[in-house]
Amino acid sequence: MERQESLLNKYKEVRERTIEICKPLSIEDYVVQPIEDVSPPKWHLGHTTWFFEVLILKENTKDYQFYNKKYNYIFNSYYESLGERIVRVDRGNLTRPTVEEILHYREITDENMEILLSEKVSDEVLDLIELGLNHEQQHQELLITDIKYILGHNPLFPTYKLQYDKTLDNLAKFVKPDYLKINEGLFEVGYEGDEFHFDNEEKKHKVYLNGVMFSDMLVSNSEYTDFIKDKGYKRFELWSSDGWDWVQQNNIKSPLYWHLIDEKFYEYTLTNGLQKINPDAPVTHVSFYEADAFARWRKMRLLTEFEWEVAVKKYATELDYNLSNFQDNNLFHPLARKESSYQLIGDVWEWTNSAYLPYPGYKQPEGALGEYNGKFMVNQMVLRGGSCATSFNHYRNTYRNFFQPDKRWQFTGIRLASDLE
Repeated sequence: MERQESLLNKYKEVRERTIEICKPLSIEDYVVQPIEDVSPPKWHLGHTTWFFEVLILKENTKDYQFYNKKYNYIFNSYYESLGERIVRVDRGNLTRPTVEEILHYREITDENMEILLSEKVSDEVLDLIELGLNHEQQHQELLITDIKYILGHNPLFPTYKLQYDKTLDNLAKFVKPDYLKINEGLFEVGYEGDEFHFDNEEKKHKVYLNGVMFSDMLVSNSEYTDFIKDKGYKRFELWSSDGWDWVQQNNIKSPLYWHLIDEKFYEYTLTNGLQKINPDAPVTHVSFYEADAFARWRKMRLLTEFEWEVAVKKYATELDYNLSNFQDNNLFHPLARKESSYQLIGDVWEWTNSAYLPYPGYKQPEGALGEYNGKFMVNQMVLRGGSCATSFNHYRNTYRNFFQPDKRWQFTGIRLASDLE
């Protein structure tokens, strides 16, 4: 029962954290869906609850009675095996159920989950509950980035009012970039162990890497401003074909949330609203296309995901973890590099030059769980390292995030690399 007690405590913590993230919102903020990628906050509250109800309580509670059977249609995200669902872009059209009703739905589901965890359950069910908690932590990150998009596209640029500890903020300062290297050789990558991990991190396998040299810090706002001033968004030779089409069709001129005011760049932040960009902080909210074009401009490239994993295992120290900027710090914004830290974890997700594909030996599970990761292994790029919106205890060095190359509403950034000659 020791694992159950630990999991019950984690369940309470994770579920409470989701509510805490939403507390600074006005009731009107819960319903907005500006674009397809951004889901209304109240939908996240309902969907993460639906996951526990449909995948766990329904299958493991005798004579279970649904809170509302119609919620399966509203809160199912992409699980084809679990029935029909509302079109994603229509999530913001749901004025009902109300926020109050969804919060009550969460309370009742939490009560039922606590009853379930007070009884003896199998390891398989405990594994599924742990998956549900990590799934909710993923949605906590989406909540933060979706809230930023909602508020950041309001012409009033309202501030998200969650207080935070400025200790890490005060430690941040400019450090001149240097380069680290990995010599060519055979390396092992992928997850190995008995703790929780996603199926896309399996299986551990060997990869051969040519020598690589990479920056010991993330690309800064100042560096990216130089790219803009050098007409980086107007020079087709810097862009991939798809990237150039994306720039032209969407009239992209700068990272998301940047605004040129009186010839100076400002950016929208959750905790300070619209403010001048910090030239030493990592550039963020850039697409893979932008990351790739910037690297070409610097006559460099991005790390592959395997190079990144080998790099973090080789160079990340205890200090990197102690000074890391994750969601737990409530900053919700990347910081300038801390002295003696390589910024390999936290702050921003790093675009890699690797397509999101299965590892050798990967087997997609059957049923709904097989739809969690496997079916998305096409037309997406891998990101590594976690961000200021990622929970620290949700992160692993083998964690593989993935998005389409045009996406940039997440906290995404750039690290430069080149072949070791």
